[in-house]
Amino acid sequence: MTTSIGAGPGRALIAVYGLFSLAAGARAAVQIASRFGEAPLAYSLSAFAALVYILLTVALWRGARRLALVALGIELAGVLIIGTLSLLDSAAFPDATVWSAYGKGYLFIPLVLPFVGLYWLLRRR
Repeated sequence: MTTSIGAGPGRALIAVYGLFSLAAGARAAVQIASRFGEAPLAYSLSAFAALVYILLTVALWRGARRLALVALGIELAGVLIIGTLSLLDSAAFPDATVWSAYGKGYLFIPLVLPFVGLYWLLRRR
């Protein structure tokens, strides 16, 4: 029996991704509009993270399991790669992104969230 990925605790996951969509999107919009020249890579990555969070919110809401799994893979790769690069080469990231230092500025939630999402999706098969 297949159950909806957006039901029960899945609703909390949708809410968290929706909140992160707004937070990352608003942050990126302000950074890009006011000081893009200071850290174009970091601000572009924040905008990309916001798009991934929007995609995840919609995919979970609509029950699009395959799309959600792909987006979770992108999110996990992003937070691990950007997190590592931001620690190894801080000069390349003069300002933080959502995924810098594994989401330190967001209480490491960006690092934990894709694991929770993957657990939820794979458990709900």
